[in-house]
Amino acid sequence: MPAWNQEVEEYVRDGRLVVLGIAQEQHPQRNRLFTQWHEIDWPVLHDPINLMQVTGVPIEVAIDEQGIVRATRVKAETLEQDFINKTFSADGAKPSEPVKAKRPDLAALRRAAEQARSADAWRELGDALVLWEGVAKVDDAIEAYRQAIGIRPDDGDAHFRLGVCYRMRYETEGRQPADFQTAVDHWTSARTINPNQYIWRRRIEQYGPRLTKPYPFYDWVQTARSEIEERAEKPIELNTLPTGSELAQPDRGFDAGAGDVASPDPEGRVFRDTQKMILAEVTVVPPHVKAGETVRVHVSLRPNAARKAHWNNEAEPLRLWIDPPAGFEVQPRLLNAPQGDRPETAEPRRLEFEVRAATGVSGTFKLNAYALYYVCEDAGGTCMFLRQDIPFSVTVDK
Repeated sequence: MPAWNQEVEEYVRDGRLVVLGIAQEQHPQRNRLFTQWHEIDWPVLHDPINLMQVTGVPIEVAIDEQGIVRATRVKAETLEQDFINKTFSADGAKPSEPVKAKRPDLAALRRAAEQARSADAWRELGDALVLWEGVAKVDDAIEAYRQAIGIRPDDGDAHFRLGVCYRMRYETEGRQPADFQTAVDHWTSARTINPNQYIWRRRIEQYGPRLTKPYPFYDWVQTARSEIEERAEKPIELNTLPTGSELAQPDRGFDAGAGDVASPDPEGRVFRDTQKMILAEVTVVPPHVKAGETVRVHVSLRPNAARKAHWNNEAEPLRLWIDPPAGFEVQPRLLNAPQGDRPETAEPRRLEFEVRAATGVSGTFKLNAYALYYVCEDAGGTCMFLRQDIPFSVTVDK
């Protein structure tokens, strides 16, 4: 996209060309930050559910003033001679009349889905809810896509879009504990149905292990912010900052780290967090692998708002220890979470590590992990050093 922006800038400025981009991206603010960074001033539309059913990117499409597609896979360096300066026959077609996007009648779409009882009708309702209502109607969109899958279990588009919705809800106050894992499960189902779908595969790789990454997905974000600030501009704020796997560099090896790392509570003597002051969630990406393959594990720990819990940042940092079964490897086995910038904070803390399955095995394997942390109840309340056991499973296919 940046290269195209430079190549076509003159044509756009002179009114000889109109450029429009469409990005299949989960987060719209990341689109906006990228275009701000590269000073792209033509519109870039957001297609989080891949409504276009794109199977690979980029796709360049040249459309003339009659609204007729004249070329695909056009090249920026030959665009002027092959398209801009070329006169095309109308072929009997009349110039297209401008069409303004019209908000769909959601009630009518719902009635049609209920009457038709077809996967297509329910998916169409889900699409309208996501694209026109967004987070406000994400629960309704989830239900619509679930209805579509109930009718047609092998509807890969519905599975992928349902995953988008679960991840969308995960990033809001209305999140449910299993939303992230459920999103990954549906993206994986979509990829299983069509393993050649580029967009579906990339969405899993975004959150998956380094071994399967084609490139670091969002390592450009900090550079973009710095360069925009150097221009005396304010960078677009991101609702969800990229973390861990989204920033990680590809790595075709697996370094299990030093063998002398010791468990911080080997005898289990630290008191357990029986009151659930901290709420833990685990997401495994991908949810199942072959023997010898790797998964990335996302652990999220959130202070329990119902108990007015918060982190005590004047003590030792949060630590996470992982104990794999025989034959499994973990990198790293011991992790420390960054602390807040004030004595007491209540932000979620996320830790990620990778697990390589043993060779020659199959089945579902339980891995034991535990977190140690200092947490306080209510403002000025009692602060405690606690442990929470966080078991999780990795499924190894035959």
